[in-house]
Amino acid sequence: MISVDDALRKVLKAIKVIGKETIALRDSLGRVLAEDIYSDSDIPGFDNSAMDGYALNFTDTTKASVEDPKILEVIEDVKAGDIPKKKLNKLQAIRIMTGAILPKDADAVVMVEVTKKVKIKGKEFVEIYKCAKRNENVRRAGEDIKKGELVLRNGTLLNSAHIGVLASVGKSKVRVARKPMVAILATGNEVIDVNERLTPGKIRSSNSYTLYSQVISAGGIAKNLGIAKDTPSQLINKIKQSLGCDLLITSGGVSVGDYDLVKDILSKLGTNIEFWKVAMRPGKPMVFGLIRGIPVFGLPGNPVSSMVAFEVFVRPAIAKMLNQSAPSRKEAEAILQEDISKKKGLRYFLRGNTTWRNSSYQARTTGPQGSGILKSMAQANSLIILPEEKEFIKKGSKVKVRLLD
Repeated sequence: MISVDDALRKVLKAIKVIGKETIALRDSLGRVLAEDIYSDSDIPGFDNSAMDGYALNFTDTTKASVEDPKILEVIEDVKAGDIPKKKLNKLQAIRIMTGAILPKDADAVVMVEVTKKVKIKGKEFVEIYKCAKRNENVRRAGEDIKKGELVLRNGTLLNSAHIGVLASVGKSKVRVARKPMVAILATGNEVIDVNERLTPGKIRSSNSYTLYSQVISAGGIAKNLGIAKDTPSQLINKIKQSLGCDLLITSGGVSVGDYDLVKDILSKLGTNIEFWKVAMRPGKPMVFGLIRGIPVFGLPGNPVSSMVAFEVFVRPAIAKMLNQSAPSRKEAEAILQEDISKKKGLRYFLRGNTTWRNSSYQARTTGPQGSGILKSMAQANSLIILPEEKEFIKKGSKVKVRLLD
């Protein structure tokens, strides 16, 4: 039986980064960037106003106050998109809108809220009630991004802000990692699809759907191969259907029962088995290997075991295929809110509810932890991770949690 850490190392060593493709920027949310992005220009590309107000020389407002305002002549209006035409002289100002180019001789913008327009002998002036500082309300060229700057790295999982940056540097199309095609096969004589009639001794294949959605959430494309009965011919036929995919996941048939055939069938089809049985709970009876170069995970049939094994091993494998630079699940330290006993030698992944309270994360289990109790997984927002060497973890102890949302 292999440890969780050693098993994960074997998985990640065997997984290769897959191909790339170019897609439209608008379609890139949630995709993994497959190139370094450098800016082709300064952003902003010119000095501009951060406020609606008046562009001026800050020294012309020295000691300005409500009681003793400074009065400046307004010589021009500049809207966003306009180019200033007039040159500022002493005691002059230019009315300016947010985002408009800063006039060449201006070094500050006074907000319109601390000013008042006045007419003197038919000319327009402005009263300034506040002393300005140099560069106040001014956005300098390149203060966000410099020309030639590395703005996004290869392997970045793109979010809305990243897409805004890509648009800012003129990337209408981006190079991203190709989504891996992941085949999913449920196995078992007792397993039926969700729309079939439930009869005594049969169970609906929740695994087909949980794994399908987990693959999508991890960044892959899910291909449902349906259900194979516990016969060599059906298993061989279904597994062969997966060989054009990038990864295969099976659920069920990997334990030690007389009808647990998946591991043996994989071996007969030429799978190089890297490990079988992992020192963890749930998810202990698990197979990983390569069949004709394609990674295959034989996950347990129990619904929670299957989901947990996916989170621990398959999700990181898909992230590696995508060349994703950051972990797809965050981990944190939390304070355990109950006593927990466990078996020594196994790493436990308990369904938990983790909340932020009293300046720390607080974690407790969501109820019964049997590997067939899917409801407690549905109520969980985290996995509470308990180390192999422990047999009893006391309430108030610090534990690691893996956040699932």
